[in-house]
Amino acid sequence: MVAMREAEELLLIEEADAWFEYLEVTRSQSESRYHEVEPWAWARLSQRLRAIEARRARLRPAAA
Repeated sequence: MVAMREAEELLLIEEADAWFEYLEVTRSQSESRYHEVEPWAWARLSQRLRAIEARRARLRPAAA
């Protein structure tokens, strides 16, 4: 049970890290540069969030 909670906490930290990475990349960009960088940053964020959700889904059956 403790291991499950720790695994879930690690996934939450990784999810927050993904969002912070997105913000760091897109923040303080000029408007033209933002339009170049944002699609890449969003794709990377989406990919990381999908991977996190897949690992979270694998944890749920183990808890049941």
